[in-house]
Amino acid sequence: MKRIGVLLAIEPTWGGAFQYDQAILDALAGLPTDRYEVVVGYAHRSWLPYLERYRFKNVPIPLGYWDWGRVLGQLLHYSCIGTGVWRAVAPILHPTARALVREGCDLWIFPSQDPWSYLTPVPALATIHDLMHRYERRFPEVGNPKEFSWREWHYRNTCRWCRGVLVDSSIGKQHVVESYGLAASRVHVLPFIAPGYLEEDGGGDAYPFPLPEKFLFYPAQFWAHKNHEGLIRAIASLKPRFPEIKLVLAGAKKRGYAQLSALVGRLGLTEDVLFLGYVPDSQMMDLYKRARGMIMASFCGPTNIPPLEAMKTGCPAAVSDVYGMPEQTRGAALLFDPASVESMASAMASLWEDDALCRELAERGMRVSAEWTKEHFNDRLAGILAEALKLRSGD
Repeated sequence: MKRIGVLLAIEPTWGGAFQYDQAILDALAGLPTDRYEVVVGYAHRSWLPYLERYRFKNVPIPLGYWDWGRVLGQLLHYSCIGTGVWRAVAPILHPTARALVREGCDLWIFPSQDPWSYLTPVPALATIHDLMHRYERRFPEVGNPKEFSWREWHYRNTCRWCRGVLVDSSIGKQHVVESYGLAASRVHVLPFIAPGYLEEDGGGDAYPFPLPEKFLFYPAQFWAHKNHEGLIRAIASLKPRFPEIKLVLAGAKKRGYAQLSALVGRLGLTEDVLFLGYVPDSQMMDLYKRARGMIMASFCGPTNIPPLEAMKTGCPAAVSDVYGMPEQTRGAALLFDPASVESMASAMASLWEDDALCRELAERGMRVSAEWTKEHFNDRLAGILAEALKLRSGD
């Protein structure tokens, strides 16, 4: 019997990161109970309603707040105390490390890119979602000197101390291997799956406010690397040809929202670009079902969640031709150069005017979605756990 722990270090309001944690939990629930016992360490009581559906041992872990691990990591980063020294004394000095060690797990999974994966002396399987601070350093949210320095220290320690690393794609694996020299056998590809709320019966709730009859849709936070500015300029270039074209944006009104709203005003697009603000998960399926198409304009990857959502719901998609996005969509989406307004505008025009193309993309997307399901994700994670634990069939 092997004992597997998973640390839920973020709150359920964290969007895609929460959905990934939920997918990991679902996969752990499918492990054979005669070989595995699962322990869930949760940092926030808001997780408890979600954990009721599982028969796990649930243990509160005293993190204080999610960024405490990051703060501690930064203090170690800028001090003369090495990570190895900290790991040796952590179970004595810190309640989080003490709580994790006390469970005696054969392996802990840290799905939230959490520093406790290496700040605690436990066998760990950690996630690295991306290394865009190296590959897209031009964007301040990932590449400013302080953030770059922290991320380098964090990911180097993750690769040094963890037993294995989870990545989303073959390109993500390549990035980890070439950046930090980690053995390829310790880097495990576990592609994202469409969020669980798209599986719920009833299709979720209707979006409660008026929407255009026809619109293109982009759900993303307003970071610079998400490339909203390029999309807005592409819409402006298409207005003479398609006066009725509309772009609907979902995402909390913070970060770069104010600058983008001002740009929309300057370009005279106030009636054509709609900012919905934060949209609850329960309403997202309705937006995908009603959209003419989804356009994912991010400069960063390797892969992203919205293309999976679009393909799952039969929404025609166009995505940036960068990193792992072609691998993720596998011919089921139009590809464009996110650095080119003309390329984006061409993809948007095709979605807007070509009914036959939209039907074909929707059908392809649903076929691709069916090729990588929750069951496939669960089976892949089970295999990764067996490898990380040095288990083999018949052991």
